Amino acid sequence: MAVKSRTPDDAFHPDDSYRMVLERLTELEGRNQELREELRQSKTDRQYLETQKVRYEREVRKLRSEIEQMRSPPLIVGTIADVIDNTRVVVRSSAGPKFLVRTSQFINAEDLKPGVRCTMNQQTLAIVEVLPSAYDAQVYGMEVESRPGESYSDIGGLQRQVAELREAIELPLKKPHLFERVGILPPKGILLHGPPGTGKTLIAKAIAHNANATFIRMSGSELVHKFIGEGAQLVRELFQLAREKAPSIVFIDEIDAIGASRGQETSSGDREVHRTLMQLLAGMDGFESRGDVKIIGATNRIDILDMALLRPGRFDRIIEIPLPDVEGRFSILKIHTKRITLADDVDLKKVAGITEGKNGADLAAICMEAGMCAIREERTAVTQDDFEKAARKVTLDFERNRMTYSSGTGTMFA
Repeated sequence: MAVKSRTPDDAFHPDDSYRMVLERLTELEGRNQELREELRQSKTDRQYLETQKVRYEREVRKLRSEIEQMRSPPLIVGTIADVIDNTRVVVRSSAGPKFLVRTSQFINAEDLKPGVRCTMNQQTLAIVEVLPSAYDAQVYGMEVESRPGESYSDIGGLQRQVAELREAIELPLKKPHLFERVGILPPKGILLHGPPGTGKTLIAKAIAHNANATFIRMSGSELVHKFIGEGAQLVRELFQLAREKAPSIVFIDEIDAIGASRGQETSSGDREVHRTLMQLLAGMDGFESRGDVKIIGATNRIDILDMALLRPGRFDRIIEIPLPDVEGRFSILKIHTKRITLADDVDLKKVAGITEGKNGADLAAICMEAGMCAIREERTAVTQDDFEKAARKVTLDFERNRMTYSSGTGTMFA
């Protein structure tokens, strides 16, 4: 076989070899860059997995600790009766008997006081933990968390009464140095009395809105309980909570429910109410100092209150909230008609003149009825005639209900 000889054009050119090497090098550099990126991503994934591992291990330890706590036997709740020294105390268990036990080294010796609740080990009865003071759930519900929307601008015709109340309640909290400079103690108790619907509770709401203090409100009937000692205990815990959260204001509405004059008790219920009253008297001005705690009482029947409740030291100021006069009714009407669309013929002074003997609640009802008259006729503004009709309607409804009640009561006891 004849072999074809290579021509000069078929010879391998050096540029081709260089180009092939360069392409191969570029390919290897690209692959190297890809591998570096994969290595970096692998390191990032490894760090993330290690972090997740640590977090899961921490959660596992926490869950195991909770499981161990659930498996551990419950602790006994007791009360410290006497403190011997920093390591030994006399406790009374929930079952009744007393024991001399030792305390844990992790408990602060200053927290060991007679009357303090504590938890004890079931086997050794050693004190494990000091518990905080316990209050009735009803006491916690009496504390006002959110401030009411009413303010002093919503009160009409009681400028003198509001001024006396503010200087007795707010001034000692905002400017106590004035009382120290003069050398007197500020009033600690205010009693508001007057006919129903004159604004006693409204004033208390305005104080809760403006006072920079803890406001605790309650009704006198809430202190009346069935079993012996429950009402007195509730009063004691109420004042203890007020002292802990001082400066504080305690508002007792319808205080005549427990503050009636003490006489000849006819039943065990009357005696229990009087026990609650005596605890209230002791809390207001007893052996223990009340601290920076102000008390505001409200009642419609000051004539039946016990004289021990009315003396200075308990209620230093007794403020009457009377029925509003013409100017007072005009101020109240301006407040209630602030958001009402009035016609041009409306004369509030004339309305105030025809509502003689009406209280603030009656005036609010008259404004509502006047608005209902306009809505009934599908009008967008309230006229003077609407107010006059509303005043007559509210008066007639009140008289009719009073006559019905009187006749019904007479029939019942005939």
